[in-house]
Amino acid sequence: MQVGLIGCGKMGQALALGAIRSGSLEAENLHVFDPVPAAVEQLLSDASAHASPDLSSLISVSEVLLLCVKPGDIQTVLEQVADSEKSANDLLILSIAAGVTISQMESLVAGKARIIRAMPNTPALVGEGAAAYSLGSQANDDDATFAKSLLGSVGTVHEVKESLMDAVTGISGSGPAYVFTFIEALADGALLEGIPRDQALALATQTVLGAATLVRDSGSLPAELRDRVTSPGGTTISGLAALEAGAFRSTVINAVSSATRRSKELGKQ
Repeated sequence: MQVGLIGCGKMGQALALGAIRSGSLEAENLHVFDPVPAAVEQLLSDASAHASPDLSSLISVSEVLLLCVKPGDIQTVLEQVADSEKSANDLLILSIAAGVTISQMESLVAGKARIIRAMPNTPALVGEGAAAYSLGSQANDDDATFAKSLLGSVGTVHEVKESLMDAVTGISGSGPAYVFTFIEALADGALLEGIPRDQALALATQTVLGAATLVRDSGSLPAELRDRVTSPGGTTISGLAALEAGAFRSTVINAVSSATRRSKELGKQ
């Protein structure tokens, strides 16, 4: 299967290299294009893929297009697909553009491709991504298998209704930034109490990593795990009370909702 990658930024590279490392994609079957030559050169330094001179050339040789571009660039790419000699029988497009709906993309390609809308996240760079995807009206079981294989090569993957994809963007697409901010705040708190910065950051990072792993592997709900370490009159309940006083939980909930709304807005621009 010949795969074309449009957009060789961090996420495009993560998906392509993750698929190659997992064996779900052969490097010699990967064709790449990005208007920034340095981005292409960076990817080619890590994989023996083929650089395409332009979009038209990439589209013509591809059976699958990985669209790893910004929402504002989607129309330009898909209009070239519509102008190509491709058909929905021989081209699958997997897009990670936030907010751009399947119906919008299907309209732009004018029946020339099958569509999958996906949302991975940046921890895919270290093989710990959290992704979701939705199938377009012409996508088939083999397409779903491809999406699972590709996205699963760099983390976990879930098929969801497209109506939930903006919420996926709000939690897992944008969520790493929330967690980075929380880690930074934990480290700053430790710094305030006299722990050296490097040690504070290391302790904060491992604490978040360990807690997340415990939630994933224990089978227990976060609330249950929290209760196990919260003693009456102890340090943890004191800290939790401070978080509640600062509206920590509602602030995080509002962050997910705000990012979800913004994802919907991007699809309307």
